[in-house]
Amino acid sequence: MTRAGGTGPATTRRPTQADRSAYTRNALLESAARGLSRYGYGRLRLEEVAREAGYTRGALYHQFKDKQDLALAVIAWIGETWTQEVGSLIERESEPVAALLTLARGHAVYCRRDVARVVTALRLEFNGQDHPVGREVERTYQEFVTDCMDLISAGREAGSIPPGPPVRTLALAFVGALDGTVIALAGQAPHDELLAARAVAGVLGLDSLAVTHH
Repeated sequence: MTRAGGTGPATTRRPTQADRSAYTRNALLESAARGLSRYGYGRLRLEEVAREAGYTRGALYHQFKDKQDLALAVIAWIGETWTQEVGSLIERESEPVAALLTLARGHAVYCRRDVARVVTALRLEFNGQDHPVGREVERTYQEFVTDCMDLISAGREAGSIPPGPPVRTLALAFVGALDGTVIALAGQAPHDELLAARAVAGVLGLDSLAVTHH
């Protein structure tokens, strides 16, 4: 490959300060997500987050003002990366059951980075408290439940999901079965992906063939 108008090899663009800052921030967020998944908010130690990411505590404070700021950023980061990695797969499915099974499989794969317990841990830790982190994680959880409700409603209208409990009740069971399975099967790839799909298929009232066919 040559430069436009030249004959020598193309030069690789050197990372800018903004590139390096973004890389550092992402590494710290992923490390913090693992820490929150393992220990929860109260026991999360910022120096350990920084060390696991390969940075100093000063580098962490350059990106985030305190633990609360970091935790809120982790919740946003999970939402963004999950949408990029799993949401994009769901959008390719035109049939609700296929979308729900793809969601389950994709979620299991996404959580292999040891972040499966973040939402569950934070919801339990802040249950009944009026705290910014608790409010934000609850908002994102309810948003996820609503998205599942929409797919379940569409499946029932299409006749691919049988009638049964109220849609919201079914969506809550779907999310609970998915989270519980993925958390229990941490480190059990590739079985986590298949069994997550089977777990939610059971909740939805589908037979096991539906998982294989989708």
